[in-house]
Amino acid sequence: MKRLTILTILALACAASWQFSLGELRSYAERGNESPKTLGKIERLDPALDELIGRDAKLEVLATGHIWTEGPVWVPRDGGFLLFSDIPRNRVYKWQEGKGESVFLEPSGGTGKDASLLKEPGSNGLLLDLQGRLVLMEHGDRRVARLDSWESKQKTTLAHRYMGKRLNSPNDGVFKSNGDLYFTDPPYGRALKERGSEEFPDRDLDFCGVYRLSKDGKLTLLTKEMSRPNGIAFSPDEKTLYVANSDPAKAVWMAFPVEDDGTLGEGRVFFDATKLIGKGRPGLPDGMKVDAKGNLFATGPGGVLVFSPQGKHLGTIFTGVPTANCA
Repeated sequence: MKRLTILTILALACAASWQFSLGELRSYAERGNESPKTLGKIERLDPALDELIGRDAKLEVLATGHIWTEGPVWVPRDGGFLLFSDIPRNRVYKWQEGKGESVFLEPSGGTGKDASLLKEPGSNGLLLDLQGRLVLMEHGDRRVARLDSWESKQKTTLAHRYMGKRLNSPNDGVFKSNGDLYFTDPPYGRALKERGSEEFPDRDLDFCGVYRLSKDGKLTLLTKEMSRPNGIAFSPDEKTLYVANSDPAKAVWMAFPVEDDGTLGEGRVFFDATKLIGKGRPGLPDGMKVDAKGNLFATGPGGVLVFSPQGKHLGTIFTGVPTANCA
């Protein structure tokens, strides 16, 4: 059996049928000969999907018991391990083959006195810069931060204000090959525990932006026309920037041409999934990655949707639960 190499982060706690006891929080790698838990299925809409995902591929559950997980990133150092965020718990977890999971960083994104009041205070997207350092999109502290030492866990703030106003809650990011960081800034980290999920007090900015943080530290607003910009990724040639919009009223992935100076041209709808909302396919356009051939693996309604570079929906890694990000 070919092992599916998409590391998919699921919000399993949102599905009642996927509640596990504490005794089941071990990864499958710790269970000896016990078969790993699996879920979902592969929905194939086009034969081209067979070239990306083997016919016998299965979705294996590595760990459970989390609240809302995001930002998976594979770190090649020390034999290789996976890091991912549990945003409500304000933690980054580490999962390693044969060792299972452990807490890597706590708090991960909310260190202020008001962090305990927020529904999602922790880090969201995680990525590595060109030097292999961990970069975190931090909800509670409203900033983009860099982990300068894997040992001491000391951080440096890379961006936290635009035109003197605090960011909303940086969500996801992607590095261009020249070292510039592109990231999204929706308001989800501003939601309070006792309020509805669509109430976001304590905002300085009245829009949700997509930004570029150049390697010299300059922060540039690229667009503020998207209602809920979320996942973000480049095409292999870096001529197109894809941005997911996690708005049920306009659940789309946008494609923006990247100009020579790094700014964005007028965007177009790459794929519209609004019609899939509320039809037994939980989830909204969220995190995504692009493979070497330009195919998009984008979390959205039902699981991870796979698109060709031309925007054709090739199939879905169907999880049946809200699915937040992949790597």
